Amino acid sequence: MQASIRVPALAAGLTAFALAAGAANVQAAWPEQPITIVVPTAPGGGNDAFARVIAQKMGEHLKQTIIVVNKAGAQGAIASEFVARAPGDGYTLLFGYIATHGINPALQKLRYDPVKDFKPIGMLASSPTLLVVSSTAGVNSVQELIAKAKKDPQSLSYASAGVGTAPHVTAELFKMVTGINMLHVPYKGSAPAMTDTLAGTTQVMFPSLFSAYPHLSTGRIKALALAGDRRSEVLKDVPTLEELGIKGVSVPQWYALFAPASTDQAIVNRLNEVLNASLRDPEVIAKFKEQGADPQSSTPEQLGEFVKSEVARWRKVVETAKITAD
Repeated sequence: MQASIRVPALAAGLTAFALAAGAANVQAAWPEQPITIVVPTAPGGGNDAFARVIAQKMGEHLKQTIIVVNKAGAQGAIASEFVARAPGDGYTLLFGYIATHGINPALQKLRYDPVKDFKPIGMLASSPTLLVVSSTAGVNSVQELIAKAKKDPQSLSYASAGVGTAPHVTAELFKMVTGINMLHVPYKGSAPAMTDTLAGTTQVMFPSLFSAYPHLSTGRIKALALAGDRRSEVLKDVPTLEELGIKGVSVPQWYALFAPASTDQAIVNRLNEVLNASLRDPEVIAKFKEQGADPQSSTPEQLGEFVKSEVARWRKVVETAKITAD
């Protein structure tokens, strides 16, 4: 009896030791070549800027080059599909965000599953959504914007970073709650959308604070309100929509790193460790904070549960608000 007890115990101990040794070997050998972070939006936008800041710092920790590659198109689906089907060797990662792993999957059928096709690595940051108008729009408050839209429904158009992105869905929620109409002009990323809003080609946009903040000092766009649950430390005089009596339009934008689902968990854990260390770096914190973004770390497990909750949340919002991908 003693032997029958000891043998399974010894076998289990050896198995655990072998698994631990295997994980250690994976970590020791990786990374042996440059890593690529795929950004699902065009260069120059908030996602791109975030990715480059974090890639540089993570590369320093790993003593390896991390390359940022932009694969814009299909509202983030092209990049997401590419990474989902990439080898799970830890060398191809996705800069995912609220659109790729929250809103867009609720809007349309995609060729990737935000939960099953990825292993979550960790959260990076969050940034509130901001309501801005072009200086050529002729409005200085949310109330004036609503009044103008009701008086002349053809006078205002809003830019978005693409169908299914936070700027698109936030604008549609704003339209529904206020009873106004604005023409939707989708772009391939926040950067070109912001460019046309700055030029007055489109009059309204709901970008992340991170994307909008550098342009506020130019006077070419005005911040009217935040679509979030609290005011921003960098824009203390800008009220939230809820403060103005407009409820149900709170869309905090978030950003995170993901790997293909087949990636070894030891590599994922190492990436999470390096990501969180980078997010504690004073230089990274300062770069994020000065543009209105809050560094936000997590474990892979916490991010996984968060993505599940986001997918469920946005399916309900899209159904209730009758938002479409058109």
